[in-house]
Amino acid sequence: MQRVEQEIARLIDECDYDEVNRLFGMLSGGKRLRAKLILKIADESKQAPTLCAIVELIHAASLLHDDVIDDAMTRRGKPSVNATEGSKTAVMLGDILYSKAFTELVCFDKSVAQTISTSVTALSKGEMIDVNLADEFNEDEKVYLDMLYLKTATLIEASAKASALLVGKDAQKYALYGKNLGLSFQIIDDILDITQDEKTLGKPAMNDFVEGKVTLPYIYLYKALDDEGKAKLKSMHKKQLSEDEQNWIKQNMQKYGTIQKSFELAQKLSDEALSAIKGDEELENILQTMIKRSY
Repeated sequence: MQRVEQEIARLIDECDYDEVNRLFGMLSGGKRLRAKLILKIADESKQAPTLCAIVELIHAASLLHDDVIDDAMTRRGKPSVNATEGSKTAVMLGDILYSKAFTELVCFDKSVAQTISTSVTALSKGEMIDVNLADEFNEDEKVYLDMLYLKTATLIEASAKASALLVGKDAQKYALYGKNLGLSFQIIDDILDITQDEKTLGKPAMNDFVEGKVTLPYIYLYKALDDEGKAKLKSMHKKQLSEDEQNWIKQNMQKYGTIQKSFELAQKLSDEALSAIKGDEELENILQTMIKRSY
């Protein structure tokens, strides 16, 4: 991981603009999940740290644009770039990171470069679908999961597949692992948005619903409620929730087991991922650590 951080620093330095260095320094590195995944799968490849750096720049760029779209004032417990520097700066920094990542990506084998670049197109499409879904209350589980795959899981899937291609491993098995890891990870995040407090999350609790995102626990709750309850839940969509409204949602989620049902889907996807890479203890540990996050 130290080599990965060095490669990230090198790519940022090569942009040859002090302002980019300053702004990038404001970003929190996060869990580096994608980089860790690449290193676990392709640990013997000399190109692996550079591929990690490329993917982390792409991920950072997508978060910068995501924060602008969501008008998010914080990211990982710190002020977002758009909050402190303005949306225009955040968008331009994201564009620079995307561009630099693709400049470096062309040095890789075509199959690796294509895998990553195709996922970025899917990611961008997923972001657009997510924005459109927030306009109205979405009650369709499949539509939500399809969006989740494009917006979140596809880059993790591509990271796993590309790193397998680097070292001649079964790319399809690792792609399945990455896809299901990404979906499970986001479903757990959706759960934590409801069950954890602002201090733990680094953003207001239940913020997804306020922003218009109807995640799985809300979709399952909607299906379980009677007509009066459905109407009440819909009336809260995209609005700042009072303490009483938050409690009503949480109490009914507990009553109908929608948090548990969401977790069970994450567990099912996780089990499928484990089957794909059976025997790889390090990748199994990544999944187990992710699925056991407190909720």
